Amino acid sequence: MGVEIERKFLVCGDNWKALGQGVLLRQGYLSSSPERTVRVRIEGESAMLTIKGKSSGATRNEWEYPVPLSDAEAFLDTLCERPIIEKKRYRIPFEGMVWEVDEFFGENAGLVVAEIELTAENQSFAKPDWIAEEVTHDARYFNSSLIRNPYSTW
Repeated sequence: MGVEIERKFLVCGDNWKALGQGVLLRQGYLSSSPERTVRVRIEGESAMLTIKGKSSGATRNEWEYPVPLSDAEAFLDTLCERPIIEKKRYRIPFEGMVWEVDEFFGENAGLVVAEIELTAENQSFAKPDWIAEEVTHDARYFNSSLIRNPYSTW
């Protein structure tokens, strides 16, 4: 079992776009319950099935398994809750850490968030100048929440 410790922030401006190459991601949820999520994600030519437990602070249990691309496409096309999350992810190194910036499309267009994975909840880290308000504990920004309440409806 893995453990994910992640903090999430809104992003201001667009200077960050010049700092990394974006990759298109498509993901859907077989289960989007707050107690557990089961996600299918396609990134490029690879696919993963991810199971996450309920968050406790910025921490939650996480398991990831590779799945055949054709199976992931079938899950997204036929089994996953709607809408499917489509976004471009930029991985941007900054002062020894990597920020993952997600630019959303479709029903979540206009939303841009940055996440940083930590080894401990109290770990200190530097924030680039394009990092704005922290939304780690705001469930509206969970990807699994964006399928029930897309950003375009806020």
